[in-house]
Amino acid sequence: MSSEPHPAADPLPDRFDTPGVTPEGAAWLASAGTHPRSTLALWEERPAAPVVLPCGTAFDVVSAPTIFGRRMLDRLWDEGPGSGPVAAYRCRMLLFAAPGTAQRLPSLLDWEEWSAGGAGPGRSAGIPPLLCHGPGDAVTVPALGTDLGEGAAGRPESRWLVAPDTRRPWLPGPEILVWAAVRAARAAASAAVRISIFPPADQDAKVYDVSRRR
Repeated sequence: MSSEPHPAADPLPDRFDTPGVTPEGAAWLASAGTHPRSTLALWEERPAAPVVLPCGTAFDVVSAPTIFGRRMLDRLWDEGPGSGPVAAYRCRMLLFAAPGTAQRLPSLLDWEEWSAGGAGPGRSAGIPPLLCHGPGDAVTVPALGTDLGEGAAGRPESRWLVAPDTRRPWLPGPEILVWAAVRAARAAASAAVRISIFPPADQDAKVYDVSRRR
């Protein structure tokens, strides 16, 4: 019997090793669907194509408005344990979280009286509604390829901010995301308001050191 593996046994050709997204990261993303090999085959044929993947098995996703989501991400990396994969899609930021987060996060926010619709301090502190995607939901993940389509503003409509790079990424749970949201809201509330006619040079220039991830 030949000891050489069948070609189908290795679904991760080198062409998936695009900047940021590794072959292992692509395999993890594909594992979220019921037909991972078909997803990988689609990426092999169309590496610049975004793909819709189901939540609830490999990951849940917490979707936040871009600015607040970026504040949460900064808290996770500056003061916390880091994050799992994170993507920007249109005007939302998608934080990939541990399965079960979508069910527990809203109740934790309500219990802490930080929910946007509650009567507690959340409304004044500025935590916007966080959309939680779990079982039965699906999200659009950015393409793995580098030739991304650009939106009206001349930027990719979807892109990775923290790209998946392993088959078993560490993913934050609901408690960590509550902590990040509360810290982000408090930081925004206490920060001095600065008005300038000149925007920051590049708000996307910050680099997150993924080697710090748990």
